[in-house]
Amino acid sequence: MLGATGSGTVSAVLGALDWVMTNRTTYNIRIVNMSLGAPAIDSYANDPICRAVRRLVNAGIVVVAAAGNNGKNGAGQKVYGQIHSPGNEPSAITVGAANSYGTDARDDDGIASYSSRGPTRSYRTDFLGLKHYDNLIKPDIVAPGNKLINAEAEDNYLVTQNPALDAGVSNADGRRMMYMNGSSMATPVAAGAAALLLQVNPNLTPNMIKAILMYTAQPLAGYNMFEQGAGEINIEGAVRLARLVRNDLAPNTPVGAPFLTTLIPPVPQTTISGHTFSWSQGLILNHNYASGLDLITKYQGIYNIGVLIGDGARISNGVLIGDTTRLSSGVLIGDQILTSYGVLIGDGLPFLSSGVLIGDGVLIGDGVLIGDGVLIGDGVLIGDSVFRNDAMTQAQSATTNGDGTQTMPVIEDTGIDCLDY
Repeated sequence: MLGATGSGTVSAVLGALDWVMTNRTTYNIRIVNMSLGAPAIDSYANDPICRAVRRLVNAGIVVVAAAGNNGKNGAGQKVYGQIHSPGNEPSAITVGAANSYGTDARDDDGIASYSSRGPTRSYRTDFLGLKHYDNLIKPDIVAPGNKLINAEAEDNYLVTQNPALDAGVSNADGRRMMYMNGSSMATPVAAGAAALLLQVNPNLTPNMIKAILMYTAQPLAGYNMFEQGAGEINIEGAVRLARLVRNDLAPNTPVGAPFLTTLIPPVPQTTISGHTFSWSQGLILNHNYASGLDLITKYQGIYNIGVLIGDGARISNGVLIGDTTRLSSGVLIGDQILTSYGVLIGDGLPFLSSGVLIGDGVLIGDGVLIGDGVLIGDGVLIGDSVFRNDAMTQAQSATTNGDGTQTMPVIEDTGIDCLDY
């Protein structure tokens, strides 16, 4: 799919995803890891890679995608709105990079400065020429992705260009290890967690896996939902919860039916390396969040195949309410994008009204402050002009083939742009 230097084409990615779709039953393919990214320009509804991802998820395959490594500019300032494609696809589990600072404890973890932040700024253009931005809350979760040690292939291009990436584990070919950074390193952590969930409960749908990973995640204090989604992945809690999910759930299971095999839900806390933390106990939806014990004690329509986690919320007269055809009673739909206190997903300091995101890109426009002193308007940091021009420049660096067609390069999320940690 990608070459030795970590680059490739959209057509190659689409071909690989099509192969997975065709051969999923033959090889029992349940999970696809996408540690790559391209500029997210077109709305996910039109982006060909996003559409291919949705096709796989609707077929029962978990797709895990990197958020990107564009969370700061050259001056080191936070940048919002730089989620890559297909990380902007709502059916994918989009993963940002956390920094564990080399410790086992979880109480010092944070978000890597380079990890791409939401909201997604891909858009569609209507017949009047007006842009309608997707503005989804992404990433969904974060996972350790900073200075991870990985196997090093012989004549590795990244190490050849950056010798300091060699971890010095061994001088023997075939046994070398290397440091790598980026959301591309965090993504396979989440993909591996998804594999563990399927191991303990093979009947989980992609949406159930996504919900379990978010519900059991650890909210990191001081970071907003555009930076961490529901929080940092918690494999212990996710596996413990997955074991309790009924294995006889089906598309016709009514909303509100028991979700677990027990009447006693698991204790929503995990202890790792002597540090005990609470689970987020909530889900990131498309433009807001849901919380409540009923998310794991009652079956929700959004856990089915062929729908989105975010389908459970809609707007009525400007007020966010739950759609009872998708969500049971007892599920609270939030109306603020929060900066976490580090406890529950619904606790924290309001960062931005979710009405701004649902405002279809109008309210989030010129010169509107969304927090951290960063303007999200045109011509500023991540504004429509600066971000769009950069993305367009990359997208237009297409190569012309012999038959006159063009292929667009896919930019792999290798972490080479964030070696400063």
